[in-house]
Amino acid sequence: MTDNHTEQYVPRKLTEESLRIPLEQYVSKFTGRRWMVKVFTDLADYACHPAAILSDGTFAVFAKFSEAINGLEQFEIEVASLRFLAQPGGVLIPTPIGIIPVEGGTILVLEAVQQVDRSNHHWRRLGQTLAKLHKVKADRFGLETHGYFGPIYQDNTSKSNWVEFYAECRLLPGMKLANESGNLPFDVAKKLERIINRLPELCGPDVVPSLLHGDAQQNNFICTEAGEVVIDPAIYFGHPEIDLATVDFFQPVPQDVFDGYQEELPIAPGFLERRSLWRIWGYLACVTVGGAGYLEKLTGAIHEYK
Repeated sequence: MTDNHTEQYVPRKLTEESLRIPLEQYVSKFTGRRWMVKVFTDLADYACHPAAILSDGTFAVFAKFSEAINGLEQFEIEVASLRFLAQPGGVLIPTPIGIIPVEGGTILVLEAVQQVDRSNHHWRRLGQTLAKLHKVKADRFGLETHGYFGPIYQDNTSKSNWVEFYAECRLLPGMKLANESGNLPFDVAKKLERIINRLPELCGPDVVPSLLHGDAQQNNFICTEAGEVVIDPAIYFGHPEIDLATVDFFQPVPQDVFDGYQEELPIAPGFLERRSLWRIWGYLACVTVGGAGYLEKLTGAIHEYK
């Protein structure tokens, strides 16, 4: 209890007995032998769910827990999206092990991968991995199924026009959610409405819909000896610059990423001028979930197109 008698939320850990035992039973069945957690590496600081790498000393898994009512649906979509990135996307993904309904929520379990430190070569390979996805094309923007951008519902309604898709399926829903959260000031919303009205002149040249990771920030690519392993997708067919603008959304990346990408596909002139425009959707999601602390980044992006 806090001083004002308001209960604080304490995230559950995957080592709690009510979560650990079902996990051990499930992985034991998957491996065909008894599997018990002996090594636990907490990854809660790197995910929007309680998450960890757990191992019996021989076989390691990555697991994350959701208390959301629709957690099972979210994880089912995540696994289906990973498999779509692997085929037809042609990139590496962690092996899905299973989804476990447990007391108070759902656990997603993937086989853990062995991460190595990134060199310039690995950064370049990240760019090449993005380009490999973007070579997969479609006739329309969107996807046959809807999805999630973190915990945020992602409308993937099919559209023939990118400007229409970005306005109606990203910015307008994102603005609505941010407003409902109470974290979006009225004047900022009005400025964003003006940008939405100007999208036809701001979005640049027409593009063919490309398969996107959808949340391509650098931590969603795990560097391994075999190549970049892709995690936490929010896939749809969209403008390839969305992924290019997201890769350094939280932290800078070296130029090697973009050089690697351009070895496979060109980056259209004017991308740097459009980069903040593509980040507005992500900033709206951060304002909705993370609070007004992200408002400065959102207003900064909006200011570029005033």
